[in-house]
This record gives sequence, structure tokens and C-alpha cells, in this order.
Amino acid sequence: MIRTVFFAAALSVAAPAVAQAPKPNLPPVSSLTAAPAAPGAADWRTPNPDDLMVIDTNKGRIIVEMLPEVAPNHVARVKELTRSGLYNGRSFFRVIDEFMAQTGDPEDKGTGGSDKPDLTQEFLFRRGADSGMVLVADQTVSQIGFIKSLPVMSQSEMLMAMTADGKVSAWPLYCPGVAAMARGQGEDSANSQFFLMRQAYPSLEKRYTGWGRVISGLEVVRAIKAGEPVAAPQDKMDKVRILADIPAAERPKVRVIDPKSAWFKAEIDSTRARLGADFTACAIRIPSEVK
Repeated sequence: MIRTVFFAAALSVAAPAVAQAPKPNLPPVSSLTAAPAAPGAADWRTPNPDDLMVIDTNKGRIIVEMLPEVAPNHVARVKELTRSGLYNGRSFFRVIDEFMAQTGDPEDKGTGGSDKPDLTQEFLFRRGADSGMVLVADQTVSQIGFIKSLPVMSQSEMLMAMTADGKVSAWPLYCPGVAAMARGQGEDSANSQFFLMRQAYPSLEKRYTGWGRVISGLEVVRAIKAGEPVAAPQDKMDKVRILADIPAAERPKVRVIDPKSAWFKAEIDSTRARLGADFTACAIRIPSEVK
């Protein structure tokens, strides 16, 4: 069974220039628009170390924040395979420059998977009033916001009072850095392969299971050698671990901006003012710091 990413070839995505990420990871902002001052101590949050995937590649380190509240079964599978060592040494075998970087195949060519059963898709999740979503844009019938580091869209919260479970349907937005599961033609065919977005690609929404987002190392994802398939030698994930499993003496300290913070609100306002009608959630910065 082929486990690969299917997409609309006709869709064109404009790729911005890649910049080296400073620490803290603050992408550049136009000098024509006032950006928020540097985040203060109260603007940061410390992610759950059991929900951070640390990917050491030959190009550098990538840290992905996993969101079990969005795709619990897929996050559980990624953790299980990470802890089993399956992802160690895996190649980035399919990498499209203005799209994504795909890996996680034990055969390193897009046709393999683990010995675990395929997963039932989690394209959508149920969002309740306690989801912690921070609103970015209200489009009346739908809303856009962030749950932790992940940009999401959902039905309007006004519908919660009308549903049996008091929740509405929501789904990840495929912004740069979003992590999602690859699959075959069947919706329930995801197994071990996953991909990391290099640029925004909205046509994937509600068609693939998004389960996390890169919070540090997007420049590494964008530096991975491209090809379809990638010619040898391919870039690799040398070692993949869950942060909680790394010995304390060598465990990096990670923090990321809190979407509930005053800094983030100012960033939303600044980005909206700068971009006007071109404003999207993908343009909002999510600073991180790794020590």
C-alpha cells in the first residue's frame, strides 16, 4: 500500500524567502509596522515535555509540539513509534520545496509502514468551550484561532448550545510547520509516515490528520534536500525522542509564546494592521526559546 501525500497539483503556493531563526525564534517583521516589544516573563508558557517531539537531523534540530486534544490517536501512535525507535535513521524521502517534507517510512521510499494497524482518520476534532482556543478572527459562521501553537478553524461557538455534546467541529490550518500524517488513497490508511509543512497549503485542510506543529527548527525543515523522490544522499532523522524521555542533564529547556498572553494579542493586532486584506493566521508569529 502506498502511503504518500495526495494533493491538488493545480494549486500554486507563493513561498517567502527563508530567514535564519534567531533565538528566541522571532521571524522578521516589516519595519513599516510597529511590532510588539520582546515578550515578558508572563507571555511564555512551558509545553508539556511528554508532548514535545525532538527530532535531531543531519541539518539540525526540530522540535514539534504534539496536540493530543486535536488528534489523540495519531499523537499516541507517533509517541509509540518514537519510543520504539522506528523513526531513528529514517530518511526524508519526498520533499517538495514549497510544500512539505515527508518521512517516517521504515522502507524510506513511501510504500512502507509500521507493524501497527492503520489509523482511523482524525481530520476534524470536537472543540468545546474549554478548548483554550484563542480567537484571531470571527467570520460569523466560522472562527479562526490558536490552540497552543496550532492554528485552527472551527464552526462558530454560537452553535455549541445546539449540539448534543456542547461542542463544534474544528480542524487544523495547514500553515508552515504544521505536522500531519501521510496516508494512501483511503482516508483511514495513515500508519507511521508523517510530513512537516514547509509553506502554507490550505487544500490539505479536512483531508489529512494534523497532530502538531514545529515550534523550533522551521528553518531546518526548509533546508532539507528537496526531490520527488529525493536523490541520494537523503537527509535523515538521526534520532527522534520525546522530550520527557531525554535525561535531565541533556534535556533542552523549551518555552513558547502563550496565545493567551498580552504579547500575542499585540502580535495579532500588528499583523492585521500590516497585512490588511491579506491577513491570515499563518502570518502570526509564535516565538519560541530553546536553551
